[in-house]
Amino acid sequence: MTVFTVSPVVLEVPGRPVDLQLKVSAPTGGDELPIVLLSHGQGYSNHLSSLNGYAPVANHLAEQGFAVLQPTHLSSRSLALPQDTPGAPLFWRERAEDMTHVLDRLDEVEKAVPQLRNRLDRTRIAVVGHSMGGHTASLLLGMRTDGVSLRDDRIKAGVLLGSTGRGEGLTDLVLERYPFMTTTDFSEMTTPALVVAGDRDGSEHLSTNGPAWHEDPYHLSPGPKDLVVLFGAEHGFGGVSGYDVAETTDESPERVAEVLRLTTAYLRGQLLGTADWKELELTSGRVESKS
Repeated sequence: MTVFTVSPVVLEVPGRPVDLQLKVSAPTGGDELPIVLLSHGQGYSNHLSSLNGYAPVANHLAEQGFAVLQPTHLSSRSLALPQDTPGAPLFWRERAEDMTHVLDRLDEVEKAVPQLRNRLDRTRIAVVGHSMGGHTASLLLGMRTDGVSLRDDRIKAGVLLGSTGRGEGLTDLVLERYPFMTTTDFSEMTTPALVVAGDRDGSEHLSTNGPAWHEDPYHLSPGPKDLVVLFGAEHGFGGVSGYDVAETTDESPERVAEVLRLTTAYLRGQLLGTADWKELELTSGRVESKS
């Protein structure tokens, strides 16, 4: 399917240090397009953690018939905001609020992107996030941080790729710089979600709990939830954040393709009721589910 991208779509948000910029990716044809909010991670590169990253995910989902809305969160290195900016360095709350702003202002997005006008299905919305983007997605699905709920009931499903886990067993670096991560509470994350983890994703700079830490959003939240653990996968899942990414330690086009197949089939099942992702044959991994 042929797709188009428009970037940047700029939304002025009162009180935000800089305007909210989006990239829109969508198929050129079709109506009633389901919406996917795509939240970037917090990698080392300046631009992968922004609307300019995650092309493998955004392009694939657009090719499969989704309208993908991809913001640059305030935590992106590309913005180079001062470290004393309120909410810095990770802007955990503001990241989730970005997504709510986008949904609140879909009329403006359509106006800025005439190719989308009257083509969005606002009743079928999902969120996909990788790494810190998974934390953002979890907040929108009902996870609490610092006792704060940023749940958005317009979002019907989520996919968490290498997301953050429980607040116990965090490293001294996290305790010093990101203390909000100690307050993670999954007990009210009731929106359906697919949690994807890698069995070699130790994330030793964040947690002492090993790769299983990234499974916590599945184990510690109420159902309905699904879990896929990919054998041999590290934090980049073969390169989901960009094509030929040097910082990806487990570069594998095949693994990226598998993650994209899983994500697409899950979202189709949740939003459209037209696919059962569990019928997909995993190359190397295990699956758990709970209702």
